[in-house]
Amino acid sequence: MQRSSRLKRELSLLATEPPPGIICWQHENRVDELRARKFFCCSGGEGLLVREGRGRRSEKSFQLQEGRLRYPFEPPKIRFLTPIYHPNIDSAGRICLDILKPPPKGAWTPCLNIITLLTSIQLLMAEPNPDDPLMAEISSEYKYNKEVFLLHAREWTEKHASQ
Repeated sequence: MQRSSRLKRELSLLATEPPPGIICWQHENRVDELRARKFFCCSGGEGLLVREGRGRRSEKSFQLQEGRLRYPFEPPKIRFLTPIYHPNIDSAGRICLDILKPPPKGAWTPCLNIITLLTSIQLLMAEPNPDDPLMAEISSEYKYNKEVFLLHAREWTEKHASQ
């Protein structure tokens, strides 16, 4: 019951006061699966302006799973649906971010919420952490050849985020 009321409050807050540049909604009216869309796609601090009318966007899927893994006591399972060229996001859309992992290896606490997660992911997209990568080759490119990294990020955005 407490979980349900907290989630309803968070969904209401997301509808009325979403993080800047992000919208979030229930997928197919399921309370255990949320989707979010970011309209300003950043890579390495260099923003690629995304206009809603052109259809370019990054989409994340959030699954607030029932059973053993329960939000807010454990972090939700979050992944990108749109392929992202980023050192901290792998080809399956999984995100390397400490607050998405429970202790002792992660920094998740029940006082964190979905808005905090969306904002943290947005910051990670703008400022990758090449010292804790999921994609070593992309991380190396980001660290040692940023121009090539930005070129590849733009190409991926054009190819994958315009569907």
